[in-house]
Amino acid sequence: QVELVESGGGLVQAGGSLRLSCAASGRTFSSKAMAWFRQAPGKERDFVAHITWSGGETFYVDSVKGRFTISRDNAKNTVYLQMNSLKPEDTAVYYCASTRDIMTRRDPLGYNYWGQGTQVTVSS
Repeated sequence: QVELVESGGGLVQAGGSLRLSCAASGRTFSSKAMAWFRQAPGKERDFVAHITWSGGETFYVDSVKGRFTISRDNAKNTVYLQMNSLKPEDTAVYYCASTRDIMTRRDPLGYNYWGQGTQVTVSS
């Protein structure tokens, strides 16, 4: 059992920044990698960023490259998403997720644990 708790969401103006945190607890030894997804109203849940625990390799969806940075602190079992130059289209509920499969990146079906989500709203 792995519990994931997101924090750091809020309301920000376009061009501003937010940093999201995802704290993992429980049997975290089973987790190979973490990711951030987001879901806007009426939309599918979309992949945002991915990071491995062991090597810290990162992968991003094209729309956030150069603006968002995913990172991790293994000692704290915590993953972060630094979001800069935010746009109104970034508005969504952001979820963190854990996978035991090192091959899983963008596919949400490859993640076996999910947080409850944190709301990010970017005003124009």
